[in-house]
Amino acid sequence: MTLVDDRIKMADNNTARLDEMFEALERGPFLEGYKIDIIDGAVHMTPQRANHWDIIAGVYDQLRTKYPRQRTLSDVRIDYPGELNAFCSDVALVAEGAERTERGGFLCGDVEFVAEVISRSTGPNDYGPKKSGYATAGVAVYLIVDPYKGKCHAYTQPEGDDYHVRTTVDFGEKVDLTHTPLGLVLDTSDFCRD
Repeated sequence: MTLVDDRIKMADNNTARLDEMFEALERGPFLEGYKIDIIDGAVHMTPQRANHWDIIAGVYDQLRTKYPRQRTLSDVRIDYPGELNAFCSDVALVAEGAERTERGGFLCGDVEFVAEVISRSTGPNDYGPKKSGYATAGVAVYLIVDPYKGKCHAYTQPEGDDYHVRTTVDFGEKVDLTHTPLGLVLDTSDFCRD
């Protein structure tokens, strides 16, 4: 068994504890419109802003030109390697033929692409522990969209807990991912800065 296999198995082993945490959160008196992630056992809640959602919808719409709706997800919990990591990615694409788990979700090993639109308060998570979790799980393409800087960072070729290649483009340019399993070009011309 490899280190990556061990880390993915760790994500599977944390499922019961993560289930308990999400069940407790679901009982709580939280306002709608918040995204919830559990990163290293800490709960992070981020409000959805209109521009944030517009960028997510733009990425989703472009994925839908090539992939069926059943493979594209938004804000759906997937458990990732590390101690108590359950990310609800802004946009995710699962592999063709990926099967749902007993609780109706997907395994992190089936995720091929993730996009996160950063928020000021949780941006360090997207650039840090979430990037590490996605790389460790073998997510082929991780896209960070930064509306504060007007940039997109595409991370490819995961190796261990990081990515070997990073490509950065300004809003208005295209992100060429034709050389990756995603196999398409994302147009950022409609993305707006905050």
